[in-house]
Amino acid sequence: MNPIKNPKSRNLTLLKSGVSRKDRIRVSGQKSAVLWFTGLSGSGKSTVASAVETKLNTAGRLTTLLDGDNVRHGLCADLGFSVADRHENIRRIAHLSRLFWEANVITLVSFISPFRAERRMARKLVGADFIEVFVDAPLAVCEKRDPKGLYKKARRGEIREFTGISSPYEAPKNPEIILRTGEEALDASVKKVLAYLKTKGYIGA
Repeated sequence: MNPIKNPKSRNLTLLKSGVSRKDRIRVSGQKSAVLWFTGLSGSGKSTVASAVETKLNTAGRLTTLLDGDNVRHGLCADLGFSVADRHENIRRIAHLSRLFWEANVITLVSFISPFRAERRMARKLVGADFIEVFVDAPLAVCEKRDPKGLYKKARRGEIREFTGISSPYEAPKNPEIILRTGEEALDASVKKVLAYLKTKGYIGA
């Protein structure tokens, strides 16, 4: 994979690690991947991602979970919800995900990431081990769940540019995995993700 370069500085030199990804795979017995869970608020992204991580951890796999709300409390605390800030939010997470990928960690990313262009950017940064997981629940189902009360606020006009109400969500065209969380149980969704990882050789039986 081509190294990422900073276009704003000519005085930076990338440090090449003496430990290769093959070395890390050999030691850990797993192959890193970035599972990028995308979908509307309330679709079940965080719930499924957390359940998958628990299963992987129980099986002895090295994982990390990057959740939208959690990241905005730290790394992206300076960002708002304008189009530009949303783009920057995803750019930072994509770079962070790549670092975890290089460390051979199975990384689960749970972000609405509503725009295809942003997800294409993340895929390009991570490379072939980017797995787009479309958590596909209809707006009506998500709005009925409304676990954080955000849809009610958006309907009252208290939240501007809210995805699915006043801002668009561009569904993936060719995701690696589709989870229809409006009609399937959590366990079924988790099994789909784990089956994909096994089939593609990221984890053993």
